Amino acid sequence: MRMRTVLVVFLLLLVPGLSGAGAATLTAGPGSPVGPDPYWKYDGNGGTDALRYNIQVSYDFGSRTLRGRTVVTMRAKQDLTSFTLDLLLPVSAVKVDGRTARFAKPLNHELKVVPPATIASGDIFRVDVTYAGKPDAYTYGGERNWLADRNEVVAMNQPHMAPWWFPSNDHPTDKAVFDVRVSVPRAKRVVSNGSLVSRTVSGTRATTHWRTVDPMVTYLAFFAAGGYDVASGRTGKGIPYYYAVSQQLSSGDRTRAMRQLRQSGPVTDWLQGWLGTYPFTSTGGLVTGLDVGFALENQTRPTYGAWIYPSVVVHELAHQWFGDSVAVHRWKDIWINEGFATFSEVAYAAAHGGPSVASWLNAAYQDRCHESGSSFWTLDLTAPGAANIFDEAVYDRGAMVLAALQNRIGATALRDLLRTWVAQHHDGNASVAQFEALAASETGEDLDGFFDAWLRDGTVPSGAGNGLLHACS
Repeated sequence: MRMRTVLVVFLLLLVPGLSGAGAATLTAGPGSPVGPDPYWKYDGNGGTDALRYNIQVSYDFGSRTLRGRTVVTMRAKQDLTSFTLDLLLPVSAVKVDGRTARFAKPLNHELKVVPPATIASGDIFRVDVTYAGKPDAYTYGGERNWLADRNEVVAMNQPHMAPWWFPSNDHPTDKAVFDVRVSVPRAKRVVSNGSLVSRTVSGTRATTHWRTVDPMVTYLAFFAAGGYDVASGRTGKGIPYYYAVSQQLSSGDRTRAMRQLRQSGPVTDWLQGWLGTYPFTSTGGLVTGLDVGFALENQTRPTYGAWIYPSVVVHELAHQWFGDSVAVHRWKDIWINEGFATFSEVAYAAAHGGPSVASWLNAAYQDRCHESGSSFWTLDLTAPGAANIFDEAVYDRGAMVLAALQNRIGATALRDLLRTWVAQHHDGNASVAQFEALAASETGEDLDGFFDAWLRDGTVPSGAGNGLLHACS
């Protein structure tokens, strides 16, 4: 994610101990409604592993009502007498493997499902949920995330979006593949993640089917519907792209926005050269006419406001590696998303006639080094707190960490480190601690003091050992 005001501008993970003989020793019981993340304890659920989402929704622009039926293919990680999914909208029916199941919503955000019979650990099963409601009427975690008017709707937000439009195991550690079908009036287009499979017209409505074959985090699943100018083709290195710009914008703004989106191809190709093979099957972007104050790295299809500018395109495309392919292990690890994507802006600019990474770091450091005691320096980037995951320190100081690391170990060594990082954790999850360990292992250096100084000490770093070539002046 890149806030508008900020300037710098199928691999399935098996959980150890829950497979083979170990699983057989577990007593049958309910899957926990509590997820793994202390920042939002009801994000995600215990006892299940989502493998595939088959989402079918119909949206009415006049009433702003969404009607849906989603089939989630899951694997039981324990013997289950019940399990929980994350969904805000009212539910009318649930089936498990074709049989009617009892269900309840004990909490606004939680859908508890009681299958007709206990599901054995290791079994793959399908839960079929029918639901309907007005997404903009619901809040969770203080967030009201539905973005729509009478002409356009865009399901995009972070850290939460899925519960407003489909049931899920809503935590970044449970990736899955997706089929998304959206029905809207035939005059409107639908854009989603991955590749366009089909568009079928029936009477006054059209249903568009998009498919994602690479594992994806639930908050990155999105759809947009409205009037759009579109362009498709392939980047210089052969990656299919799909761009869409809202027709709610003026003619001049549409032209400018499409021109910015068309830079996605060259940027993606450059990032490939720097970070290694693009991790997905397509790229692109969408510019909405809705009043949004942020851009978001929806997998394969980042979404922007009408104010789209060059560095934000770099930022969101860098997230395809840092945040999408390599997702956070816990939300406290957000630095490996946002700091890395912000540093990618700096590296891209340096390679295209802008300041060198060292020059950028010195300027950024001199601008903030007199602010000892400010939250820019005191915020712990290894555990910023739920309220601070999008703080400027996560982005800008986060980028400074990598720039300083490059000063210390060299540009080639840093590039190799980042390539190894994204290759090792491709389609998976990772933590700040894992990056620190990898950096030490790959460079052969003791970097504990460096990372302490930059990430967690809460004071202004200084000295060549911390990658700073100039003193604060």
